Parts: sequence; C-alpha cells; structure tokens
Amino acid sequence: MSLPEVDYIWMDGQLVAWADAKVHVLTHALHYGSGVFEGIRCYETADGTSAVFRLTEHMQRLERSARMLMMDPGRDVATLVEAVKETIRANKLKFCYIRPLIYRGYGVMGLDPLPAPVNTFIAVWQWDTYLGQDALKHGVAAGVSSWRQRGINSTPPAVKATGQYINSSLARMEANKHGYAEAILLNEEGKVCEGTGENLFVVRNGVVVTPPVSDGILEGITRDSVMQIARDKGIEVREASLVRTDLYAADEVFMTGTAAEVVPVHSVDGRDIGDPGPVTLGIQSTFFRIVRGEEPAYDAWLERV
Repeated sequence: MSLPEVDYIWMDGQLVAWADAKVHVLTHALHYGSGVFEGIRCYETADGTSAVFRLTEHMQRLERSARMLMMDPGRDVATLVEAVKETIRANKLKFCYIRPLIYRGYGVMGLDPLPAPVNTFIAVWQWDTYLGQDALKHGVAAGVSSWRQRGINSTPPAVKATGQYINSSLARMEANKHGYAEAILLNEEGKVCEGTGENLFVVRNGVVVTPPVSDGILEGITRDSVMQIARDKGIEVREASLVRTDLYAADEVFMTGTAAEVVPVHSVDGRDIGDPGPVTLGIQSTFFRIVRGEEPAYDAWLERV
C-alpha cells in the first residue's frame, strides 16, 4: 500500500517538504535498527475539530523507549507533543496517522551506537483502518505463528524499537502466506503474547482476559484504554497468562492497537470463534465514540489540535 503524500514532515525542529525529508544511506538506524517510534492517531471529532488520542501518553512512552536505548532527543515530551500538533496543522489534516521516530543518525558505523548523533522526525498521513473496514465489522482470521515472540531479556518489549519488528514482519508474512489476515505470537514458554502489532484479548463466560506484561507483550496504550472501558462497563478484566487452547475455547477474541484500533477475530488456526460478540462490539462501539469526542467522561484522552 503506497503512502499518501502530504506537504511536510517535521525533522529536528523544522518542517521539511515531504520530498526533501531524507537521510543518508549510512544512517546508523538503517543498518542496525537503532530507532524507537510510536504509532498514534488523530481523529476528526463530532464537532468538526481534530483530536489526537492519548498523545501525551504516547510521547511519554517514546521518551521511555529512547531513554532505555540511551538516546537523548534533546527535546522534552511537551515540546514533542506540540511538534505533533504543529505538523498536523501544517498539513491541514482533519484525521491522520502519526509516526514519530527517534533514531541514531549518520556519522559513525559499528555496533556501539553511542557515538552516533540522535535525530527525530514526525510524519503524518491519512491512513484508514489497518486491517480494513470489513475487519472491524466481521472480524479477521488469525493463525498462531511458528515464529516465537522475542525474549524479554534479548530485545525487551518495553522498548518500542524499530529493529524488533523484524520478528513481527516474519510472522505477518507467514500468516498472509497461509491465508490469515493476522498472526498471533507465542513466547518461548508457549504462552500467548500478542499479534504482530496488536495486543490480544480473550472473552470467556463474560470475563475479559489479556496476557500480562511479564509474558513479553508491549504495554499498549489502546490496550490500557480498552481495559478501562471494559471495567467502566462493569465487565471483569483479568491480566493472566493464556495458552493456545484458550484461543480455541474462547467465546470472543479481539485485538487492539493504534493502527488496528479494536478488531474482532472470528477464527484462530481454522477454529471458528464466530461473529463478533456482544462484549467485543460494546467495547468497540464505545472506543469509537470516545475518539470522535462523543463520550465526555473520556474527554481527557483527547488532545485537541
């Protein structure tokens, strides 16, 4: 899928024309994956204004990821939050996907990244539903991947680093080759982790269960939002380890993430789960009402552009 071009990309404090936003071929991050990033969405709300969903929390996680890789972007979270808004305004977008990235730049080569300069960019573009509108309504087919989730003591999932997503790409390619829309990864112990870019939830007997962070998942911001929405609806939510058969025996399964939003899963490994169920659809409906600014109780999650 080709990227829809916009006018500007923010690079190290300057708005640069889309076609001129370039890096050197010897940029450290290109060779060693030494970058950290976020995926964020801006929505057009019911009153016609634009709002970014949990922008500050995303940028705080970006800062934590950079700090864990010993990268200093030279700008605080508040400055980066304003830079996101500036970029959206400059491109005159009502809604968009937002990709900030802090990375090791051009200047040195080798596995010690510390001498390399640190650069930052923020790109925005209009991007519709990641897995398609039909997926939101009817769900997707998923398959458990033969590729295991990266170990928590090898490339820690708390760091949202560019190089780590080779693991996800391998799983996604395999899933697509087998006719699935998405993959589900297990950790080295065989416990259920997450999708290639989404957190995972299982519903059984009215209880929502999601794997704990200690099983090797990214601590997703949409995941956190969905857990809060479910609890506010009076639904019991548990963080507990899951095994493969828990997916097959579930009443409902759904995935969450900035790109995927809240997407039901209608089958796993060819085992039919069925049409999206009431818990999934109720949470999904509330989520979309929140991002459109139609749920005043959650207005603090929206940062107006």
